[in-house]
Amino acid sequence: MVAVTTTGLRERKKADTRAALAAAVLRLAVEKGFEHVTVEEVAGAADVSYRTFFNHFGSKEEALLQPEGADLPRLADRLGDQPAGLPLLAALRSAMAEDLARIEDDATTWRARLSVIAATPALLPRLVELSATDEQALARAVATRTGTDVDTDLFPALVAGVTTAAVRVAFMRWHAGTVPLAQLVDEALAAVAAGLPTPTREKKEP
Repeated sequence: MVAVTTTGLRERKKADTRAALAAAVLRLAVEKGFEHVTVEEVAGAADVSYRTFFNHFGSKEEALLQPEGADLPRLADRLGDQPAGLPLLAALRSAMAEDLARIEDDATTWRARLSVIAATPALLPRLVELSATDEQALARAVATRTGTDVDTDLFPALVAGVTTAAVRVAFMRWHAGTVPLAQLVDEALAAVAAGLPTPTREKKEP
């Protein structure tokens, strides 16, 4: 019991330090622009050593873009945990639910993070790299779930691609509005599943 408790305390301390570093990166980026933030400043703001920063993040970019750590389970991992009999779209929605709820619960922080990202073109290559990695992993998870071949069948990559695009569009709309993120993601995925029918609008009476 003592060993288990000690391990639990150690993990919580690591998580707290990681959260403090991520918060410091974001706060400094909002104040002075991400390009002008240094790792030394971040470590000092979080009251840890320069070396400690690199025990948690590989770079300040990672601390901003992956604040909970690079090892956090991704959508592909969560999809693999869904019940086998669940239809694919429902499984994708269920796999996203926990992450979407966590982001919504900390909406102010995530909106600030999105604003920093939008104002920092230098982050684009890293964003593209992370998105491509996640999309490839999701395609493999879809292939496993549907019994298709990720290397020869279009379906897994198409599902991963349109899911990524739908979530990205939902995030952009959420950042600028007031509709809950989960609702926007559901609407985006439902529109894709319906074949993206052209919206019809009632004509106003003259």
